[in-house]
Parts: sequence; C-alpha cells; structure tokens
Amino acid sequence: MRPQQLIPSIGRRCRPRLPIVLSPQRRNNSYTVSVDEPSDARPADPPAPRARSAPTPVPDEPTVEEPSLGKSDILLGTEEQALATPGLTFADGHGLRGPTGKGRQTRRMNLYQAIRDALGTALATNPKAIVYGEDVAFGGVFRCTMGLTEEFEQGIAGFGIGYASVGGCAIAEIQFGDYLVNEAAKLHYGSGGAYPLNGGSLTVRAPIMSVGHGGLYHSQSPEGFFLGAAGLKVVIPRSPIQAKGMILAAIRDPNPVIVFEPKILSRPDAVRAIQLLSNPPPSLAALLPAKLRPPNPAPSIQLIDLRTINPLPAAAVSEAVKKTGRVVIVHEAGKQGGVGNDLAGEIGRRAFEYLEAPIGLHAGAFDF
Repeated sequence: MRPQQLIPSIGRRCRPRLPIVLSPQRRNNSYTVSVDEPSDARPADPPAPRARSAPTPVPDEPTVEEPSLGKSDILLGTEEQALATPGLTFADGHGLRGPTGKGRQTRRMNLYQAIRDALGTALATNPKAIVYGEDVAFGGVFRCTMGLTEEFEQGIAGFGIGYASVGGCAIAEIQFGDYLVNEAAKLHYGSGGAYPLNGGSLTVRAPIMSVGHGGLYHSQSPEGFFLGAAGLKVVIPRSPIQAKGMILAAIRDPNPVIVFEPKILSRPDAVRAIQLLSNPPPSLAALLPAKLRPPNPAPSIQLIDLRTINPLPAAAVSEAVKKTGRVVIVHEAGKQGGVGNDLAGEIGRRAFEYLEAPIGLHAGAFDF
C-alpha cells in the first residue's frame, strides 16, 4: 500500500455579509499515514490490552446567527424588493421561496457561478432562448457557459438582433465590454415598440472594470458611453444573487438590456472586496481622498447601490439625499462622461435646497 496523507482542511471560512444564506463549515484536522512493510519482516507480537479511558467531552460549538435576506445590513427591504431590479419590467421569477413557501436550499456561489445558473434556468424554462457568443462552447473566457453546450445542445441560431426581431430570445456574450456598440438600442425604441416581433428580446452580457490584469484594452468602465443610447437599458450587479435576478429579468424585458459584470467579483478571492462592500463606512472612507474622509467617529452613512444606470434611479436617490443633506458619488470610471456627473446633476436639480454641502464625486483619473 502506497503512503497516503490527508491534508488538514481549512477551518471556518470567512463569510461576507451578503443577502445569501451560508452554512458554517468546520472539520477536524487529521492526518492518516500508512507505511509499506518489508516482505521479510516478522509479525510483531500483539500488544497487551489497555484499559480505555473515558472520552474527553467536546465542547459544543458556539451558535452563529446566519445572515439572511431580511437581516443583511447591505440590503434592506423585503424579499420582493431584493429580487426586483429598478428600471426592469419583470422581477426574478425564480425567487428564494420554494414550492412550500418555507425557503429553498441555498448554495455558495461567486458572481459568474450565479450567472451560469441563471443562464441554465433560462434555457431550461424558455424553449426560444439561446446563448451565443465568443467561446461559448468552450465555456467562455470567464467560464460562465461551462457545460451549457452539453446540457442544451441547440447551436447558433442566428445573429442576435435579427433573431430577436422575429420573436427569439437572444442572450449574447461579449468577451469585454469595451467592444460594445449600440445599434440594438434603436430596434425597439425607434420603431415605437413595433420590434422585436412576437415578444422577442435581446440581452447582452459583458465583463467590465479592472481586475489586476487585462491592460488598457480590457480594464475600462464603458457604462457611461451608453447613457445616451435611447431604448437601451444598462444594469450592473454587485453580488451573485443580484446577478441571477438581473439576468432573468433582463431576458424577459422587451427592451435590449446590457448586463455589465464587474470582473473583480467573479472569483473566490473577491471575498475581501465583498466584505468591504458589506461595511459601508470603512469602505467609503478608504475610497475618499484624505481631505474628504469623515472624522472619527464616522457619521452614519447610507450606502445606495444603483444597480440600474440607464435609466438612472434619480428620483429615489434624490429622496434619500433629502434626508441626509450630503452625498458622495463613487465609481471606477473617469469623471468626464461618467455616470456620476449625470447623477450629480439630477440630485442638484431635484434636491438642491436640501443640500448642506457640495456634492462630492470621487472617480477614476482621466487627465490629458
């Protein structure tokens, strides 16, 4: 028998405070080693029987209150509000409640695993749906379509806009958001709702933002380019549960929808970033320049996750600003042509008399 060694498992994992129910995991560290005996070795005498001592009592593990959708600090509100994306017509039809209404089993996923699960749900429930794009059969650059070719062998049925115009449900993947064009936006808007025909739809997925590699061509944040594209909706998920709900809602929306996926949230090592997002005051203070950082102790800060940037939820944001009197807008894209400038203008127009300080905008550098 060959020597074997079992490596001890890691203890309880660090869990982000997100609206996903996770179960703590704990395993006892153990090693098992077996050694080959030489063929000429004499069998050893059997050991004398030994009295067994009483087993040492193992203390019970402390109970940990699990995060749930209703108790999450980063996502307040009801389950229905969590599954609905502002600006999209439909909510996630595959919510958290099972057939019995008592909840369903949850799984730990990263962003792209949740997207893959949403694509599989759409293909399984909609016979008109197809997924196509670059390297889809291979699984995609970020493995969002891994295994879908074997599970849903439908092939490429046509170009997205043409397929959607005759009633199809096209779900396209573009490897990097920098390549996107906006011709699809004119199909539904310019025709006054006459196209697509027969309930067709077009959903485009595109990874954006920097992730530590990719260079100047694949690390941009082009969401601001599409604010002026009439008829085009743009959403950005911040978590796996949002990603799945947005994909399913976008597929059912009659308007073309672009789902921009932050690459930094697609891998397990993004737990650290997610933990920062789950604690608004320190994460916001870390993003602000020194002259804008709040004093200690930090004041109460309300974190607003836009999710939808076209159309902008300007009315909802302005109502929140009326209660606080101060606002700081933070995004990765540059200031010029970014979402922050449009949002700041809407806040100034709708809630100017409620502001106690100038609107702050912290964005990426974009200087010549």
